[in-house]
Amino acid sequence: METILRYVIIAAVGALASILANQSIAVFNDGLRPVLPEYLEKRMDRKALAATSFAIGFGLVIGYGLPTSIAASIILIHCILLTTDIVGTWCPDTKKGMIASGVIGAVYGVALLFGLQVIIDLFNLLPVNFLGSLGQVSAGITLAFAIFPAVTVALQFGAAKGIITAIVTLLVRQIVETYGKIALDAEHTISLNKDGMALLAGMIIMLVFAAMDKEGNDQNSNEMLTQIFADKVARIRKYMPILALMGGLIAAGTSMSIMAGDPISLGLLAEGDRVNAGLTALARAIGFIPLVATTAITTGVYAPAGMTFVFVIGLLIPNPFIALIAGAACICVEILLLNVIAKGLDKFPGIKRCGDNIRTAMSYVIDIALLIGGILAAQAIMPTTGLFIVAFWCINKCSKKPLVSMAVGPLGAILVGLIANVLFLLSLYTPAA
Repeated sequence: METILRYVIIAAVGALASILANQSIAVFNDGLRPVLPEYLEKRMDRKALAATSFAIGFGLVIGYGLPTSIAASIILIHCILLTTDIVGTWCPDTKKGMIASGVIGAVYGVALLFGLQVIIDLFNLLPVNFLGSLGQVSAGITLAFAIFPAVTVALQFGAAKGIITAIVTLLVRQIVETYGKIALDAEHTISLNKDGMALLAGMIIMLVFAAMDKEGNDQNSNEMLTQIFADKVARIRKYMPILALMGGLIAAGTSMSIMAGDPISLGLLAEGDRVNAGLTALARAIGFIPLVATTAITTGVYAPAGMTFVFVIGLLIPNPFIALIAGAACICVEILLLNVIAKGLDKFPGIKRCGDNIRTAMSYVIDIALLIGGILAAQAIMPTTGLFIVAFWCINKCSKKPLVSMAVGPLGAILVGLIANVLFLLSLYTPAA
């Protein structure tokens, strides 16, 4: 029964996301969202829109989404929603095209879930089974992620304040590691998570610095945008029921560990650490508030996962049916609060600017953490060969069409695993007992 439900959810996510993209209601790719008004206002034809969607999405699916998903045995949401953006925009903007996009999206979702399991099963048949070693890709990523608020502070307020934030973050982590076990009685003990508490401390410091930054608070730009683009906000609210269903399905899928929204929470979910996964997803969602809110107000197009709080709900609520309801409610609240969020960002311009720096800091941290994790995984597969990924990293930088940096670690580890099997068949490598 659970297996059937998993396929039903993934099919529904694929179908509905494709339909939303086909009807220009919501797209996942942040770079595609600002382009859609060009099509809606007849300044761009369907072929150009489809070509743009493919150009900015396909490489991320192949080079980033799939390797990360294989490494954790859980689907990274980019694999689904970037592809459904492509499917939706390539199908004609007609009733038949809408139906076709839904069917193709559903088939793709099922094929992705089934295919991922097939790949995992094939790995288990290899003479050098390196699937277990791929778990090292996410090793240490929680600690690395706890540092991202310090990097954000450094980007926005200077290295000195960034260093102070990093020191406090690591100090909190060490204090919790030493004194984080609280005995309630002889049989029950509460254990605080050191990495989660360190992340929380860093986030608090980051938000305090951001709230104190009033620079540029002279024009109520976002509030003005909500007035100028009132019809765009009304368009999003018109489609609130279907967007709510989309958010609920994503939350339910995350609840069942089918999918996750980013590599870090995905890795933690694969390890069964749902609380820390939820915390990291929450931190990421905070960073996406300014981007999603502003692009929604100006384009009239939303994101299928909204501001990504639906992933937090799915991670923290293990029951998919409750997660479905909560996720749908979350999207409704987000849409209803678009104007309020815009006004709030005007009152705290430092927090608004912080959103961009959060995403940049996360990118830095994820790039490095996944590279190190990839090296550790490669070392576990073939001792002394892990540094091969460094060469892969450098060669990728020299490529005319390089992969996104965060894909190099997981993809490099898989490549080392495949090389180990080829060398084994050639009698040039014997794995340690």
